[in-house]
Amino acid sequence: RREERGELLQPVLFVLLVLCSVLLYLKVSLMDPGFVKADEEGQVNHFRKESAEAKNTSLLLATVWFLLQQPMRAKHCQLCQHCVRRYDHHCPWIENCVGEKNHPLFIVYLSVQLVVLLWAWYIAWSGLHFEQSWDWLQHNIFLIISFLLIVIFTIVDLLLLISHLYLVSCNTTTWEFMSHHRISYLKHSESENPFDQGVILNLWRFFCSCHLTTWEKIYFHRDSEPV
Repeated sequence: RREERGELLQPVLFVLLVLCSVLLYLKVSLMDPGFVKADEEGQVNHFRKESAEAKNTSLLLATVWFLLQQPMRAKHCQLCQHCVRRYDHHCPWIENCVGEKNHPLFIVYLSVQLVVLLWAWYIAWSGLHFEQSWDWLQHNIFLIISFLLIVIFTIVDLLLLISHLYLVSCNTTTWEFMSHHRISYLKHSESENPFDQGVILNLWRFFCSCHLTTWEKIYFHRDSEPV
């Protein structure tokens, strides 16, 4: 109808938005999520020496973590066979880990995808003119199935986006949230979340930081603060 009226702005914007979503998907799927490099071992060894001289219990417990030759909050992914900084989860949809480097872009991708789905939902709904007849159902079965799939994907995308934004605002990850009782540096920490610096600073550090964060410094600083 818009093509007949010569109104091509919205269709073009929709196609561009879909293209942007596809490009973001490829970018998040192919980029380095934050694989731990060999040159980071020197930084780990530096903190190991500091913690070996400390008498603070939390620092001594953290030494065990450093002996694994990986930065704090990193985790080895069994599927990728790599150690990932600030590991969140391995996403089967993008066939890649979500870590410190691609997590912000992953949330941007979810946001753009949600807009695409909501717009597609509106387009599909506008094409449905319900009639109680078998012929109408036969001619519109593909549109009805597409509409139901869009609704399902929209709900899943929305729940994912909300959950990730909540975790980011608390400066925690899906792995830490689900396995808090099994992670040594969280289980033995005096505070429930030693990395939480307030919602504003958490969001700023997550979306606007241009460099990788040394989480050991934040962890040691929080645990050394007087109660």
